[in-house]
Amino acid sequence: MLVTTTPSVEGSKIVKYIGLVTGETIIGANIFKDLFAGIRDIVGGRSSAYEQVLREGKNTAVSEMQQYAAALGANAIVGVDLDYETVGTGGSMLMVTASGTAVILESL
Repeated sequence: MLVTTTPSVEGSKIVKYIGLVTGETIIGANIFKDLFAGIRDIVGGRSSAYEQVLREGKNTAVSEMQQYAAALGANAIVGVDLDYETVGTGGSMLMVTASGTAVILESL
């Protein structure tokens, strides 16, 4: 399924707008990731543990959104937006939301 942040797909005509589709996930970061990320904050550098959690959250939310769109008969999702928020006590969890418009493209 084609997923794009743009409102249209060049070379393809949207023949039907099905509607809004979303996918959400909430992921908890464990204490060891928090500890190592804190060390990275002090000494500098990237936190690969948190980057992996971000990727996992995005992939899960987008996959859930695609499944929802497919169940509605769509073959593409346009205008996709990803939102990241921290939730829980002290921001201990990451919420990722993917949303877009499920459509049927003529050329797919």
